[in-house]
Order: sequence, then C-alpha cells, then structure tokens
Amino acid sequence: MCELTKIIYVWLVGIGLLTVGVCGRGELYEKIAYFWHITDIHYDGHFNSYQDVKKGCWRPSYDGSSNARGQRGPLSQYGDYSCDSTWELIESAAKMMMTRQNENVEFVLWTGDALSHQAMHHLKEGRQMEMTQKVTDLLRTTFSSQFVFPALGHDDPSARKELGKMWSQWLPTDAMRTFEMGGYYIIERKTQKLQIVVLNTNLMKHDDDDENSRKQWEWLEKVLEKFKRNEETVYLVGHVPPGSDERHRGQSSPAHTIMYKSYHNKRYLKIVRKYHSIIVGQFFGHLHSDTFRVMYSENGRPISWAMLAPSITPKRTHDGPNNPGLRIYKFDKYSGEVFDYTQYYLDLSTANNNGKADWVVEYNFSTYYGINDITPLNLHTLADKFTQETSTENSVFNKYYKANSVRIHSRSSANCDDVCIHTHYCAITRIDYDEHKECLKVDASALSSSSLFLHSGRIVSLVLPLSITLIFNAIVRKTLV
Repeated sequence: MCELTKIIYVWLVGIGLLTVGVCGRGELYEKIAYFWHITDIHYDGHFNSYQDVKKGCWRPSYDGSSNARGQRGPLSQYGDYSCDSTWELIESAAKMMMTRQNENVEFVLWTGDALSHQAMHHLKEGRQMEMTQKVTDLLRTTFSSQFVFPALGHDDPSARKELGKMWSQWLPTDAMRTFEMGGYYIIERKTQKLQIVVLNTNLMKHDDDDENSRKQWEWLEKVLEKFKRNEETVYLVGHVPPGSDERHRGQSSPAHTIMYKSYHNKRYLKIVRKYHSIIVGQFFGHLHSDTFRVMYSENGRPISWAMLAPSITPKRTHDGPNNPGLRIYKFDKYSGEVFDYTQYYLDLSTANNNGKADWVVEYNFSTYYGINDITPLNLHTLADKFTQETSTENSVFNKYYKANSVRIHSRSSANCDDVCIHTHYCAITRIDYDEHKECLKVDASALSSSSLFLHSGRIVSLVLPLSITLIFNAIVRKTLV
C-alpha cells in the first residue's frame, strides 16, 4: 500500500496540491518541536493594587462584567479588565510557560507592545527602557536555553540601538545590524530549512515615499528571493497584521489609522502572492484577539495564512476586553510546517477571586475545529463555515467567537448578529482594503459555499482539490494503521 501511496503522493506534488510526504512518519516525529508566541504584554508599571481603579491604572474604561465605566473598588494582584498588565500577571504567565514543553521549545516569537499605551505617552524614555528591561530579563530567565525573537510594536521604545544591545543575547550580529538600522531582521538557521523574517510593521503606517519603508521592502524582497533560490522556507513575523480588524463593524474603520496604509497593505499582499511557495507561516499580534487570515492568489486560490494570537493584557481599546492568553505551536523544526497549536488562558475574574493564577488550556486548534492540518485550503473552508449554520451553540462560528475574545464573549444575537458574523468573515478572507469593503456590501449568504469561492469577481471551484484531499487522506489513514 505504501507504494501506491507514493505514486499518488508524487502525482499530487506534481500538480501542486501536496508538499509533504507520508511514508516517513517516523522521521517526521523526530523533527517535531514547539515554539511559543507571546504578544501585547502591555506592562503597566503605574498599576498600584492598593488603590482604586481610577487611581490604580491608566484611564480605566471597562470592568469586564457590565457597561459601567471607571467603577471604584480595590484591585486584585492580577489586575482588572479596565487596565493593562500588572507585574504579577506577567510573572504568572512566565511561570506557566516554564512548565510547558520547555525542553522541546526551539524558540519564542515575541510580537511587540511590551508597555502600556499610556506609559508610552506619559513616561520618559529612560523609564520606558527600565520597564522594557524588566520584561526582557523575565523572558531571559524563563527561556534560559532558547532564543527569543522580538518584533517591534507601536508601544515599544523607539531607541533601536539601545534595544538592540538589550536583546543582543538573542540577535546575531547580522540581525543586530538591520535591527538597529530599521527595526527588522532575519534569523538564518544554518542547520534547518526554516528561516525567520521579523518585520518592523511600524513602518507600514508611513507614506509610500518614506525612505525607511522603502528600504524595508527592498530588503524583504531581497531576502525572500535568496531563500527561494536556496529552496528554504520562511516565517513572516510582525506586530501589526495586514488587513482589517474583524471586530470593527462598518465599512470605514478607524483601526486603519494604526494598521497598514493602503499602499503597504497592497504591497504586502503582492509579496505573499509572489513568494507563497516558501512562506509556511505568518504570525502577528496587535488586535488582542484570537483569529486568523487567509490569503488568495489573483485567481482566488487560497495560498497562505496568518495567525493572530491574543494578548497577555486583558485590556482592549474598543469592543470590550479579553482574558489573558498565551499560545504554543507544534511544528516541524526543520521545514517549519505548522501542525497544530494549543491556546492557554487565564480567567482573570477567577484568578482574582481565588488569589491564584491558574493558566489552563482553552483549546487545541485541531481538536477544537476538527482540522487535521493548518493549510490555506483548510482555513478557507473553516472561514466558509462561519457563514453557514450559526444558530446552535456548538456551531463553528460560535466556537470561534468565544475564542476570539478568549472566553469573554459568548455568541448571541444581542452581541453578534448576522452582520457581526459577516464582518468577521470579510476580515478573515479579504486582506485587500478595497476587497474588504466590497465584501461588507455583499450579503453573507451569497458568499457562503463549501465548493465555490468568490474573489475579485472570479469564481474558482474547489471541489476537485477537496475531493483529492479526501481520497488521499483515506489512503494515508489506511496505510498508517
């Protein structure tokens, strides 16, 4: 049976529908490792648990259980839904990560925003650097045997040379050079196929004629061309994701003022389309929400994906808060192929009531969504299901919506109606701003289909690839039994 599988495997590779073999499963298991993705810590050094909410943290806005604003009351050690992260909350996250798969962790992706927004606007740079150093020291202690790869967020100090020295234990000389110059760098892993490209997404807010932005784009195309020529694979890592905020309703989003400008958004998408064959993962933060993005070729075929991890801070600037979250990925440490991830979270209210931070598994991606592999096609199919049956509590969208806020929200017509569902769907599947606007205008039912995908006026059939995938998976299962 393995010979037959090999024949089908070669055929599928030849027509571009499969890139991973199946007969060497033992070898694959030897390559399995893990990496953590942490983002949006937003350390609030101004937080004082002995004062009330109004005095104890920067500008409280939401108490986590009602619409009341700025309610007075004592604060607990792990913080408040109105506030950014306390040091006790951050320490509890570090302690949890130290106990989970630590020996098999290859590296850590830290995608920006170490400090609270208000700290960045009201504290002097020296104090900002002290707070960033404190977070850095904690991560260095937590991951004493691993490298941490930081990406700059908009709530990180701007002194790149000083930050480069602070992070010199993790960044090699070549990476330090480009980081100090523009805030971006590559991690070339000499013995593995997978290479890591860390972007400075702060430059995506600049005008299209900005020199620093232009240099990053030129650098990015150059390194991707090199990796493609060498038949290597790539993770793209950054703070701010391309596209639109899935939680913001309406066709004009104020979030665009802190996301990519249109020129940079289009250019990013163009680069992903050009190099999608070597891009095996994209990882971002910034939105504080648990979601994903699917990117398509010009003819509508799903070709790449991006994962957006939720924040450690419980505070959100709009649409309410979230519980603190952390994520660990399971992957092939040689090729970078992502197999799965496990999402951990802290129920902040329970932690404060009990005086103990019990970080627990929120869900495992493959089990939660019933997906065997994280691929562009599978994620497209998952997003497609969001617009289908949504009335039952265990519907796919309801599960996603609960995870989106790290178990703060449960879906009901009151807090997420059909328009809300459609807004999530459009943000996930339409990265281009113009296409996103057009998607919001179209009735959700017109886009819902498991076999057809509408993209830029084109309809592309996905029936054949899905059928082939099902046949092949059946053969694989039979072979491995």
